[in-house]
Amino acid sequence: MNSGADPARDAGGGWGRRRFLGALAGITAVTTVPAPAAPRTRPVAATTPPAEGSPATSAPGPASSSPAVRRLFLGTYTSVQGGGKGIGLATYDPVTGTVTATGTLTGIGDPSYLATHPKGHTLYAVDERPEGAVTAVRLADNRVLGTRSTGGAGPCHLSVHPSGRWLLSANYTSGSVAVHPVDASGALGERTDLVTHSSPAPGPGQDGPHAHQFVTSPDGGHVLAVDLGTDTVYTYRLDQSKGTLTEVSQAHTRPGSGPRHLTFHPAGRFAYLANEVDNTVVVCAYDPASGRLTPGDPQSTGTGAGTNYPAQILVTSNGSYAYLANRGHNSLTRYGVEAAGARLRLLDTVPVGGDFPRHLAFSPDERLLFTANQRSSTVSVFHVEGASGELRLAGKPFASPVAVCALPL
Repeated sequence: MNSGADPARDAGGGWGRRRFLGALAGITAVTTVPAPAAPRTRPVAATTPPAEGSPATSAPGPASSSPAVRRLFLGTYTSVQGGGKGIGLATYDPVTGTVTATGTLTGIGDPSYLATHPKGHTLYAVDERPEGAVTAVRLADNRVLGTRSTGGAGPCHLSVHPSGRWLLSANYTSGSVAVHPVDASGALGERTDLVTHSSPAPGPGQDGPHAHQFVTSPDGGHVLAVDLGTDTVYTYRLDQSKGTLTEVSQAHTRPGSGPRHLTFHPAGRFAYLANEVDNTVVVCAYDPASGRLTPGDPQSTGTGAGTNYPAQILVTSNGSYAYLANRGHNSLTRYGVEAAGARLRLLDTVPVGGDFPRHLAFSPDERLLFTANQRSSTVSVFHVEGASGELRLAGKPFASPVAVCALPL
């Protein structure tokens, strides 16, 4: 099945390939929910969690011997049957991995991807709807600071520039990337730039560009946009005084590969690209001076033949191991990182304990790895063995409605 040609994508882009793939099991209907209101500053209450959000992850060891629990935020779709009511609020034990629901941050529509400000004071969410938007939330009191239009449809990813001054977002349905200024409070200003990927032409089976990710290089000199529809990674220079983008290079992957997610080796000279459509991973060389990304040969995800839809790839901060989420295979692939980042060696795959793992995230100390499993509406937590990089499930997965993002702080 070529996911780019999925007949379930509607003309408006609100129920597209990305959401349809995750809804093939368990979700049978879609309800229309109005787009978010204009910028707002009212507080949003944390509601009492429903019964299905009660603590479900468990692991050996007394909680009393553990450090203080930490915060966990959960992204979902709110406009699908069985979806969430907003951003899920929870805590987790950093030693045992036990997750406990604490409520819901309501008033944000389809918050399918989340990120935090480098200083840790603000949470940002995409509003993945036909009239796309991004929302800022002050973490001290869960107050919504405002919502701004992304100028496109179906925003599916966002990140904050390391300077903390610019929010970068990717509009999947309309194939564009946007920039918003961030003020000292963490609130967002009006959009400063919007660039649509008009060249090259869409890849095989695609109906247009589909921006899937927008991130900053480790050196901070360039921002890179991964586009599944055009089989291209675009490199831009961001004018940090004006918030405008200038394209400096394009990296083209194999036609029909469908690049989805890019992550850099901490040394900053190599990056790893997960290709959703052809079920491969590619090691890319990166030149910090020019911003040029050079893809290498596609390699296996370790999942065998068949539909897999790899989603997100992460690298440990010491550059020793990489992990890939395999949605069709319902597994995590572990790679050893070799040759100073230039090579990935496939080590094994581990069952994820859920269905359709869409998002991966480390806890800050990287002792835990979280996966958001969209179709099973669960979050799995793994212990990460530091020396070997091996993964061990930390107990029964935690129930969370249509979990598409898990962000531990």
